[in-house]
Amino acid sequence: MLIVGTGFGGIGTAIELKRAGFTDFTILESAAEPGGVWRDNTYPGAACDIPSPLYSFSFEPNPRWPKRFSHQPDILAYLRRVIAKYGLEPHIRYHREVTAAAFDEDRGLWRVETGTGETFEANVFVPAVGQLSRPVLPDIPNRESFAGDAFHSARWDHDVDLTGKRVAVIGTGASAVQFVPELRKRAQHVTVFQRTPPYVMAKSDPSYRRWQHWLFEHLPPTQLLGRLRIFLLAEYATYAMTRHPALAKMFELRTAQLRRRHIKDRELRAKLTPSYPLGCKRILFTNDYLPALAQPNVDVETRRIAEITEKGVRVEDGTEIEADVLVYGTGFAATQFLGRMEVRGLGGRSLDDEWSGGARAYLGMTVPGFPNLFCVYGPNTNLGAGSIIYMIERQARYIRQAVERLARPEVSYVDVRPEVEERYDREVQGRLGRSVWSACTSWYRQADGRVTTNWPGLVTEYDRRTRRFDVADYRVA
Repeated sequence: MLIVGTGFGGIGTAIELKRAGFTDFTILESAAEPGGVWRDNTYPGAACDIPSPLYSFSFEPNPRWPKRFSHQPDILAYLRRVIAKYGLEPHIRYHREVTAAAFDEDRGLWRVETGTGETFEANVFVPAVGQLSRPVLPDIPNRESFAGDAFHSARWDHDVDLTGKRVAVIGTGASAVQFVPELRKRAQHVTVFQRTPPYVMAKSDPSYRRWQHWLFEHLPPTQLLGRLRIFLLAEYATYAMTRHPALAKMFELRTAQLRRRHIKDRELRAKLTPSYPLGCKRILFTNDYLPALAQPNVDVETRRIAEITEKGVRVEDGTEIEADVLVYGTGFAATQFLGRMEVRGLGGRSLDDEWSGGARAYLGMTVPGFPNLFCVYGPNTNLGAGSIIYMIERQARYIRQAVERLARPEVSYVDVRPEVEERYDREVQGRLGRSVWSACTSWYRQADGRVTTNWPGLVTEYDRRTRRFDVADYRVA
């Protein structure tokens, strides 16, 4: 078995397999160390916007999270501890970026090539590279002409001293709302270029005290109750966004109250007021972003960017806003689920061609004509609310059951039936078409309106639908 990636998806799948007695697997990692997005995103203020009691493996709670919403170093340390505890390090091969994978029908094997020139063979191929791992730079004219330092937030250049500098930030997504308040403290001036304002909600983010750590460690149900409470709140938020829009109005009112509390300037408040339904774009949880925008050394610029110049950014009316440093908080290629891999299945068919109209997979994992390939955090498994790790655990369970079936000597491969995947995709897209995620342009959607990222329902529904690997859904050879 081959797993690609050492983020939560790859590690969670490996642990599920190992706990079931399957140890003949290899994990390929393109970087020099594990961690996925929590290795790569080291920008100032980097943290998770899901509370840690839920953003962690259910079978491996951490009683010593320092805060409810943990920061990047603590999440990365947790992932490394899990890798060590479950003995996964010997299975990992670093500096192996997968460039191509092809299925050999006669042998029932995947042949996987890496950038080092090595080739690996395995009967099961599990890409777990995630939706938010490949940074995207915007297509702005003359982007390369800027004379100063420029970098994406996911590739933060810590050698650049921002003290006393004029910093231009392009983008106002989940990363930007975390690093802008930190930039404001160091920089002389920060200009935030905003295309559309996000919905911002406050987060209750206390530090855990010693007595709480003691309780979590010695009376685990106390932490489990906290996890359950967060889980139920996330399910309620999903229900409000997907099935009962009137309930979402309550959340809209809370965001409006937050803007009035922190933004006294009416013109600025108008700039920061969304004009689309709540939930259509990702809701951002932060206590620092709005207060930072109200500071005298921060400007919010809503004029369209025309080009990047040698000295800064030129906007649509010809005004040039000078900067010493450009920081791109412009997100990720969320709809490119397998990155730069060239994947070929039965008859040499290309997965890129199969997905030319938008990525799709049965239960977000399997694609007709690509036997024994199981995506983790694949198409339509992202969440508008809740923890993706919950989804990853369900996918890992499903994959483990498939591996158990493939362990039988009479089974060479399983290939999801086209009619099963087609029926599933019609249902999912029909539901998404009626959801809030189809109400505006966002990274959830393609240009043609197809939503390829999000799951349309509650996570408990996904749990139910992936609880059993039903061999009747597959062609077995």
